[in-house]
Amino acid sequence: MYHGLDISGWQWLEQYRMQPSEDDLKKNLVTRGQVVRTVAFQQCLQTALGYFWLGVGSGSIIQEDHAKHMRLIFERVGYGLSLLLGDYEGRRLWALYGSLITYTLYWWAIPAFRFILALIIMDTYQYFLHRTFHEIPFLYKHFHSMHHRLYVPFAFGSLYGHPFEGAILDGIGGGLSHSLAGLSERQAIFFFAFATYKTVDDHCGYYFPWHPIHALFGNNADYHDIHHQHAGIKSNYSQPLFVYWDAILGTRMTREELEEKKARTKAKILKSQ
Repeated sequence: MYHGLDISGWQWLEQYRMQPSEDDLKKNLVTRGQVVRTVAFQQCLQTALGYFWLGVGSGSIIQEDHAKHMRLIFERVGYGLSLLLGDYEGRRLWALYGSLITYTLYWWAIPAFRFILALIIMDTYQYFLHRTFHEIPFLYKHFHSMHHRLYVPFAFGSLYGHPFEGAILDGIGGGLSHSLAGLSERQAIFFFAFATYKTVDDHCGYYFPWHPIHALFGNNADYHDIHHQHAGIKSNYSQPLFVYWDAILGTRMTREELEEKKARTKAKILKSQ
């Protein structure tokens, strides 16, 4: 879809493009063909890792006994209400609303909590590993610098990078998030699909203020575009959703700060001439 926007020639899109399209050919150190081939290989690698991690075909994926789990929650709801409100009032509310509370907890509250937990685990893992790949020269030179050949990122270049980095950053990171949060198979499908879409969107090269993803999450295409520029490469390590680790650890850079840094650098160069 985003590639279609890139080649559409629609002038109204230019107001949302974060960097001029001609910069793509001038600054990127890799062709789109090379990116497509590498990303296709990455997809195959991560699919294989997913099969291995989830044990697909080995019989390790077991159908959940929903009725059994809901009965257990129903009993605990009754116990909890009695403990909080007293035996009489607790039992009365349990009889009236126990089934509704159980249904809401089992099908909505617990899955939502697990999903958010998986996102937090993923963000934490990726922030610290991503930052490590930048701060240790050997790792940056031999692995992560490959991804930064895309100075002007585009959507299908989101997973362009070294296979080793892709395996441990995205593959193992996703697997750990899935396992530690206790996601079910359906939750895992949605989690991985959403994380992949978000990563693609972060590299799309456009910022649409009315786009729900761009409006809801501070970590969006504009935020990650700053990281891909020379002046912002040591900032905005957080991915793919939140920005709290950058904010806490002082590695967050806004678009205004980026432009100010560029202006200072340009002034120093002019002064030295």
